[in-house]
Amino acid sequence: MTHIVAGKTAPGFSLKSLDNKECSLSDLVERGPVIAGFFKISCPVCQFTFPFLERLYKHYGGDNVTFLGISQDDAKSTHKFAKEHGITFPILLDDANGYVVSNAYGLTNVPTTFLIDTDGAVKVSSMGFDKKDLETIAAYLAERNKISMSPLFRRDEVVPSNKPG
Repeated sequence: MTHIVAGKTAPGFSLKSLDNKECSLSDLVERGPVIAGFFKISCPVCQFTFPFLERLYKHYGGDNVTFLGISQDDAKSTHKFAKEHGITFPILLDDANGYVVSNAYGLTNVPTTFLIDTDGAVKVSSMGFDKKDLETIAAYLAERNKISMSPLFRRDEVVPSNKPG
């Protein structure tokens, strides 16, 4: 299966969150776009990327946009990862069901981050850490929410343009 790219329709899914609530993509996109980041806790690039997703969430998250982490690990390990990396947005578990959602999205690498619009279309499909893709997501959310774009990366940070996952 091929990795889902921008312009394609995101496969629907329903997964349990860390707090055991069922979350479905179809319900979430009714409220607004969804930013979904797939990860494994042992992946160094995931550990690098997710704090930047948290920054996006802090600035642009709200009632009309949903941020999700989709973990390929068990609940206990995932909870520890979230705590260690300061992740406060909801995290869903794709581990217990044999990576059904990860496979539906054709993932070969993590992290992989998707911006899914309200019509279910993938607007951004980003494998690994990609600075430009994260800035594209920020610009899209700022424009959609009619707010000024906040810098995602601080001047004092050394952030590469990309890191393969």
